[in-house]
Amino acid sequence: MNWMNKRVLVIGAGLSGQGAVRKLQNLGAEVFLTDQQSSERLAGVEELGLDQDHLLLGFVPNFGEIKPELLILSPGVSPKLSLVQEGISLNIPVWSEVELAMYDCPALCVGVTGTNGKTTTTTLIGELAKLTGRSTMVAGNIGVALSGQVDKMDENSIVVAELSSFQLEFIHKLRVQIGILLNLTPDHLDRHGTLEEYLKVKARIFENQTEMDLAILNWDDPLVRDLGPKLRSRVMYFSPTSFLQDGISLWHDQIVYAEKAKRTMIPIISKKDLQLRGAHNLENVMSAAAAARAFGLSWTEIAEGLRQFKGVEHRQEVVGLFEGILFINDSKGTNTDAATKALLAFDEPLVLIAGGKNKGLDFHEFMKVVRGKVKSLVLLGQAADEMEQAARDEGVQRIIKVNTFEEGVETGISEAIPGDVVLLSPACTSWDMFKNYEQRGELFKELVRRHYREPIQ
Repeated sequence: MNWMNKRVLVIGAGLSGQGAVRKLQNLGAEVFLTDQQSSERLAGVEELGLDQDHLLLGFVPNFGEIKPELLILSPGVSPKLSLVQEGISLNIPVWSEVELAMYDCPALCVGVTGTNGKTTTTTLIGELAKLTGRSTMVAGNIGVALSGQVDKMDENSIVVAELSSFQLEFIHKLRVQIGILLNLTPDHLDRHGTLEEYLKVKARIFENQTEMDLAILNWDDPLVRDLGPKLRSRVMYFSPTSFLQDGISLWHDQIVYAEKAKRTMIPIISKKDLQLRGAHNLENVMSAAAAARAFGLSWTEIAEGLRQFKGVEHRQEVVGLFEGILFINDSKGTNTDAATKALLAFDEPLVLIAGGKNKGLDFHEFMKVVRGKVKSLVLLGQAADEMEQAARDEGVQRIIKVNTFEEGVETGISEAIPGDVVLLSPACTSWDMFKNYEQRGELFKELVRRHYREPIQ
């Protein structure tokens, strides 16, 4: 494609949008950037060097005046936005930012998607990739935009990309040589409408793969497993619950790789040697091991990498043990399935702090788990009333509703006694109170440490 002077409209001026602008500028395109927020709320936009005719913030610009030849969407931009719909109606190509980012990148690309576990798996694969000695970049839906990060990668490099359904919605030629679909549970139904549509978007991660590429799929998830026969690529399954004659699975307490044709079974690592807690993390470990084997690590090297990995921030992160109470920050638990897995990771009595902005999910099944696992449920945010009703419907006994996040943390602390776990796992997004889940998790950690007068690092 000849990018010189090509008129491109980037919609969404956050990290992804700004990364896209920089890449387009380097390619010689004429770039327009728009966002309904003002520049005061968008750190970094002034550094892009766009004049007032090309930096269109705080209002919806006139599509006809811009005359874009291509639209680039940041992940948070809804396809229902009038600018996007106008572009589609005029048959103007619409690309996700990740499509642009990887447009001319020669590196091997590992793509990770799924409802839950993406960040942990992506981070773990990134750590394993570094053990190869090859230049490695971890980016995507993990807080670092792909655009601008991968431009210096070469054929010997490895890009590990966390890819959300929003990012996969408008890909065209994006090819991941190793693609992973971890699991699929209801999420983002306010955007995708149905679970079937959500699956269709997630499965796009495999659509440009060839017979030389690898798809890594969760055998235990029927929706994910059934994709296997439909794909052009080679398929490797993993299962955290049952033994597979082909793939990576459990044999007693060992994670093993088996290959039926060769009648081989290779032990990789014992569950007890992993630092990641919770049965759900076996999905992350197994899929990461499969990817690492595909890009060339030995099983011995993989085992050592798995043994050293401690997890990621805001995902069942240990804040500390204070006066016999363990505090866990799982702010990244932004849906009911993720929060359920966090609850099931602990045997201790739990005080759960939950709530925020709902994404169109029903809370009743989640509250059945809460009833069996949680001694005190502290609710806050926009979804508090809805969650309270579901909790009462399912027989949860101790429910406390609060008005602020600060009050929620103090209430959680007051409800706990030595031997308990205070768990922040909201089952909702943070967007009603916070900019993102990271900001929510950081405040939780700060409030806990301030309460116990521990100096903040």
